[in-house]
Parts: sequence; C-alpha cells; structure tokens
Amino acid sequence: MRRRHFLRVLGGGVAAWPLTVRAQQARSIPVPIVGLVSIGASSAEPANLGPFLDQMRTLGYIDGQNIEFDRRFAAGRDELIEGYVADLVRRPVDVIVVTGTRESIAAKRATSSIPIVMIVNPDPIGMALVESLSRPGGNVTGLTTMDLDIYGKRIEILKSAVPKLVKAGVLITPGKPYYQPGSPWAREVTAAARSLGVELEIVEADETSFDGVLAALIANGAQGLIVTSDGVYIAHREALAASTLKHRLPAIFAYRNQAMAGGLMAYAAKVDDLSRRAASFVDRILKGAKPADLPIERPNRFELIINLKAAKILALDLPAGLLAQADDVIE
Repeated sequence: MRRRHFLRVLGGGVAAWPLTVRAQQARSIPVPIVGLVSIGASSAEPANLGPFLDQMRTLGYIDGQNIEFDRRFAAGRDELIEGYVADLVRRPVDVIVVTGTRESIAAKRATSSIPIVMIVNPDPIGMALVESLSRPGGNVTGLTTMDLDIYGKRIEILKSAVPKLVKAGVLITPGKPYYQPGSPWAREVTAAARSLGVELEIVEADETSFDGVLAALIANGAQGLIVTSDGVYIAHREALAASTLKHRLPAIFAYRNQAMAGGLMAYAAKVDDLSRRAASFVDRILKGAKPADLPIERPNRFELIINLKAAKILALDLPAGLLAQADDVIE
C-alpha cells in the first residue's frame, strides 16, 4: 500500500524556506484517499457512514486537509456498486470502506491488495471474505452484525407483537448474494420460525414492487413481515414503511433508521457503534497495520426500537413486556 500519508521531515533547512514556498509545498503533498461505498447512502444522507465520518474527524482526519474521502453513494441502485468499486481500484485509493454485503463482495472481487474495511456484514466467513474472525488472513477486515444469529430473535419479537402470528413474509431483494432461498441463512431462519410455530414465505421485492408483493403476501395468509438487512431497504425505507402501514402488515426491520422512517419495529446490532468502530480500523491501516492481522469485531450491543405511531395505525396493542424491552420507543 502506498504510504502517501507518511511524510518525511527533511531537516532544519526547511525552516529557512520562504513561507510562500512552504505553503505551496504543503498544498501539493498527497494525502491518503479512502473510498466509501454504500448502496443505502445518498449524497444528501450518509446513512450508516455518518458515525464513521464523525469518528474519523475525532481521530484528527479532516477531509480535504490530511485525508480525502471519495464518496460513492448509490441511493438504492445496487447496479452501480461494481462500477464504483472498479473506479476506486483504478484510482487507486488507500482503503475501501463498505457498508453491506454487495459492497463487500464487489470490493473483494475487485482487489486482493487494497485494504477493505466492512461496517455492516452479516456473515464474512460464510461469504468467503475472511478465513476466520480472529485471523481474517487477506485484505478484508472490519465488523460483523452477526445477522445469521438474530433472525430467530426478530421472529420472536414479531410474534410478541402479533401473538396469533402463524405465517410471515420475509423480504429479500432480487440478486442479493447472501439472503437467498435455499441458502444457509434461509435454512436457519426457517428452522427458527418453525420452532416458534411460524411458517415463512420468502419473497423478492424492490422499490418498484413493494405494494404488489405485500398485497400478495396478505392474500397468501401472511400476518407479519420480516425485512432483511439490505441497503436497498435502507435507501427506500420511507416507501417500504409506508407500504407496510398501508397494507396493515406488522413488520420488523433491521435498522433504527427504518423504524424512525415509520416502520413498526427494528432489531439489530447497534449500527452506529459499528460505524464508529470502523474508523479505528482505517486509522490503524493508514498507520501501517495489515488487514490480515486485524480481527473481525462482533457487536457490543443490540437494540430494539418500537414505533408507537405505527402500532396505532396498525391497531396493535403492544404488550407491556415488549415495550419494556425496547431501547427506544418512538411516541
């Protein structure tokens, strides 16, 4: 990796240079370039990258002064991701920071040498991105949300909100590399649901088909909905939340900002924490650490968010015990 950010002090003679010359030299010194790739973020809303950028500033990195952030935000258009990553590799950047599964996989395919730091990834071992959590072994490191382990908890929470729940839909996006019917994830989530007496119907939906897909689920007997952790669903969270309320389908989402946008509930690792912690990975890599030697970190905290406004629209009387479990209740 190029060490453009490590500047060699040349000696005492520099002090004698005219101030204007030194200023011109300072402006021409290259700084490290960090590529940021996200499906869920947009130019107006950095989404899960917001806490990361805040923490980078806390660590002393000022965009345009001693670092450059090359933002590639797709605003829900997953077809842009491969091109974004290819551009960053050609540039080349010093580190690539990614927020989701598509971004992680695209970056890993594009480069085996540029360090990649993940903020949100459900199963980096299962995706063959790393050899193990303790010894990643390649150019990928960062954090995992451990989603494979918590879908059972999401179904349990949804059943607490809808006690008569016997069938639920599960939304996945077309072409998602991880959430697919017949995958290890699908087998795990189906088994977890079955243990709770719930049948699942896994269906594809994107921003063009929310209403039609939800209407079909209800026609097939669905009484609730589980929304997978996908950047497309973050980018279009308002539309998806509105569709669940329109069709009176209680839903549990993956992220806080989806409940804030009108969804009934969200349960996941506290993504703001993961995003902030990702900054320390970039900091250490820029100072010489190798991704292969930086263990993948697990979540420290999980959070349950409940939106009482949505519950009222859905005519749900949520149990006091469930409300007591919530980390945040939106009034």
